Amino acid sequence: MTYVQQRSNDGRKDLRYPAAPEPLAVPVYDNHAHLDIVDGDEPLTLGEQLDRAQAVGIAGVVQSSGDIESSRWAVDAAASDPRVLAAVAIHPNDAPTYADEGRLDEAIAVIDELAAHPRTRAVGETGLDFFRTDPERRGPQHASFEAHIAIAKKHGIAMQIHDRDAHDAVLETLTRVGAPETTVFHCFSGDDAMARVCADAGYYLSFAGNVTFKNAQNLRDALRVTPLDRILVETDAPFLTPVPLRGRPNAPYLVPITVRFMAAELDLEVDELCARIAANTQRVYGSFEG
Repeated sequence: MTYVQQRSNDGRKDLRYPAAPEPLAVPVYDNHAHLDIVDGDEPLTLGEQLDRAQAVGIAGVVQSSGDIESSRWAVDAAASDPRVLAAVAIHPNDAPTYADEGRLDEAIAVIDELAAHPRTRAVGETGLDFFRTDPERRGPQHASFEAHIAIAKKHGIAMQIHDRDAHDAVLETLTRVGAPETTVFHCFSGDDAMARVCADAGYYLSFAGNVTFKNAQNLRDALRVTPLDRILVETDAPFLTPVPLRGRPNAPYLVPITVRFMAAELDLEVDELCARIAANTQRVYGSFEG
């Protein structure tokens, strides 16, 4: 499969993929990655990514999307390899561009069609991003988000939320419109108070490599108050590579670094946390083999 995008190398000094960490004894899943984005000095194919992940105890990857092209790529990847499931969506930062082109309704219709594929198990990533989108251009974000919520409900699949600097607006939308039965906050970015609100609502919180960052105490506080049956893990690869490898290409095979960090923060045995995460992931997305 050919790649859809290429990650920028601006400001990055070391583009080598890191050495593999010690394998996990209990396999887990990377519930949010972008393997359609090529990265590194020696880019890895989809098969190489999955083989490296499997070798260290990562049993499967949910390939997430942000536009029509990456959504189609995700479905093709999931259809080609049982270690992949697809999540399809128009990213909130792309929604205004589609609207400017008069194509937002068309794009959402494509997502609706792709969501019907049996290997598509989530609508995502969708939500609101007030960091990169100016107030006057947020109307299409809101419209797109609500349309994606409706698609997830229609097809009875999970929803992966992108929430950047928009916590209150995202939560208000979910309350007003009604969240899908299974809702995941991808790369959770709130604090412990928000984590409690999400957990009380039955949402899942997915933690990425940035939980290891020195300036991310809010994420560690959130992790500690999240019920164990609501915790997921992800890479958001090729972004958010965990400490001590920040800046280098990220990939699903690096999940063990984040999982071990999370286990230490929670004062849990790594195997116990892995078992919890694996069960949660299967509850959200279903079987990778089915």
